[in-house]
Amino acid sequence: MNTVERHKHILEKIQQEGQIKVQYICEAMDISPVTARKDLKFLEEKGLVYRVHGGATLINPYTIDKHVNEKEKIHYDEKTKIGAAAAKLITPNDSILIASGTTVLALAKKIVPQENLTVITSALNVALELNNHLEIEVIQLGGVLRKRSSSVTGLYAESILPDFSCSKFYLGVDGIDLDFGLTTANVMEAHLNREMIKVSQKTIVLADSTKFSKRGFGRICGFEHIDEIITDHGISKFTQNALEEYGIKVTIV
Repeated sequence: MNTVERHKHILEKIQQEGQIKVQYICEAMDISPVTARKDLKFLEEKGLVYRVHGGATLINPYTIDKHVNEKEKIHYDEKTKIGAAAAKLITPNDSILIASGTTVLALAKKIVPQENLTVITSALNVALELNNHLEIEVIQLGGVLRKRSSSVTGLYAESILPDFSCSKFYLGVDGIDLDFGLTTANVMEAHLNREMIKVSQKTIVLADSTKFSKRGFGRICGFEHIDEIITDHGISKFTQNALEEYGIKVTIV
């Protein structure tokens, strides 16, 4: 292939799968990694792709820390369906952890208590939503309140977690990147999420499909710590297959 043909093939492939790897370009086109990266640099300078570690994507991978009130209105229908699917996993007399975010808030709104339910949460808006149910015991973690997310972070919130053992941890994220893992916009929130994973038997990620191929500033964890991801039909087949290869159950609503 000449240069124009390579660029055309790269764009076609990335439009099909949402991303492309340098390794694939080298093998498919019989070129060196240096040439492959030059091709991606050229396409990025033309505003056609975004380069990421090991390849390129069509979507800007870096997230912006928006206020929770603004994020709640974005992809509202998808988040509502994801929250409803997640709520069905709650069993009678369950004890669960809920992190912060608008998708886990959608979960809180869909919870119908079965007998008694104990919920530990870092999110003030989640706690207030669940406080309307007499059958739910809500344990609100303490700490420094982040106004953008209406949730707490810090050592005080983390210090109480080892006293609990929960069946499920519902985690909201700002980004899911196949190379970098799961991320959020705030590094202290990411650290608290890691501590929540440690005291939970199962970690379930709630994320609409726009969160894929995105990165926040704070890395939460790799895919080896995740049991299930609930998302919408906008997820690409390539991404779904990659996640399932990690042993993660992918539920699409």
